[in-house]
Amino acid sequence: MAGAASPFRGRAAGRFPLALPVGDFSNLHLKEEKIKPDANGAVVKTNANAEKADEEEKEDRAAQSLLNKLIRSNLVDNTNQVEVLQRDPNSPLYSVKSFEELRLPQNLIAQSQSGTGKTAAFVLAMLSQVEPANRYPQCLCLSPTYELALQTGKVIEQMGKFYPELKLAYAVRGNKLERGQKISEHIVIGTPGTVLDWCSKLKFIDPKKIKVFVLDEADVMIATQGHQDQSIRIQRMLPRNCQMLLFSATFEDSVWKFAQKVVPDPNIIKLKREEETLDTIKQYYVLCNSRDEKFQALCNIYGAITIAQAMIFCHTRKTASWLAAELSKEGHQVALLSGEMVVEQRAAVIERFREGKEKVLVTTNVCARGIDVEQVSVVINFDLPVDKDGNPDNETYLHRIGRTGRFGKRGLAVNMVDSKHSMNILNRIQEHFNKKIERLDTDDLDEIEKIAN
Repeated sequence: MAGAASPFRGRAAGRFPLALPVGDFSNLHLKEEKIKPDANGAVVKTNANAEKADEEEKEDRAAQSLLNKLIRSNLVDNTNQVEVLQRDPNSPLYSVKSFEELRLPQNLIAQSQSGTGKTAAFVLAMLSQVEPANRYPQCLCLSPTYELALQTGKVIEQMGKFYPELKLAYAVRGNKLERGQKISEHIVIGTPGTVLDWCSKLKFIDPKKIKVFVLDEADVMIATQGHQDQSIRIQRMLPRNCQMLLFSATFEDSVWKFAQKVVPDPNIIKLKREEETLDTIKQYYVLCNSRDEKFQALCNIYGAITIAQAMIFCHTRKTASWLAAELSKEGHQVALLSGEMVVEQRAAVIERFREGKEKVLVTTNVCARGIDVEQVSVVINFDLPVDKDGNPDNETYLHRIGRTGRFGKRGLAVNMVDSKHSMNILNRIQEHFNKKIERLDTDDLDEIEKIAN
């Protein structure tokens, strides 16, 4: 692609590549903590915040979205129903006889899970509208973070490799241009704060010439302080005939309200999520009095039945690190997934687990979102999932144990109960799903063997 050697201007030209080469994630450190993975995937902290290890993991939507992009090599295969809501219900698409009658381009709000091709869809829309003879920005794409902007840039580069005239610029932190300059690249991708500065204060971009405006990762965007207001301010600078496209993996009320402010008169495409079911999963609970008893029960289960691969969920980083170390001492091939790891380290751990190099993945819930591994036959809730108020997190429970009942296989879920409070949580989960969870005596090897049949 022309211009690839210098997508940035001025002092930053040598600092930022057009797109990071595969496997080179030197700029993707999302946390300030310095960490060192050991041979088992466990992490050793080297900073002064080590005492925070026992805190519950906090969800970082941007990091999770980036992780999903790194670990997926192809599209998600699903049979979900597509729901289309047209802005003009009186002119259905199937009645037209030519592309001209479609009156394209049209504004769009689109929602579907990670890995279904949203990025390719809006990149194609941008590429189709670029007129290479016009040496100014014609398409503008907002991403919540620098790292996600680079990932989208890689897709633009790949899809535009047979479009040699196309040039791409990144409006991201650290890319300093000289005042008074106008950029000549056709597509600009960046974060809301920098793009807003380039459009208004620094005037590197003439927003009135933008033909396609893309807002990607809307659910991540509104979770980041300031991004929502900045995005709305950018949108208000654009011409009325600019095509507006908004994409999101989830569609909560807050995302929908934001989308309505940014995209006028949209067509809406939503991917209906199939309801996960517990019908193919056998559920048990084990009564214990302490963390050590929970670990012993886990060892008894492993000693009695053959487990292809297992995922074990803990509530805190501290418990996850301890459990991974104890299982390693017992000779198990263990991987640890922790929020203190930078994203590329998490991606490497998941890939090793997928390849079967480790048989047990110990993780907190936040880190394991969206991981599908066909060989997982057992899910163990070392700690039951609860929300920030200590109530049962039924959705998380469903997502956790649902991993083992996928791909048409029967699954096994074991819940560790170590107090009256956790027994109450378990009872409320039973009531919510109207599914009885049977007690399992892990001191009885015959009983354990029966659950594997």
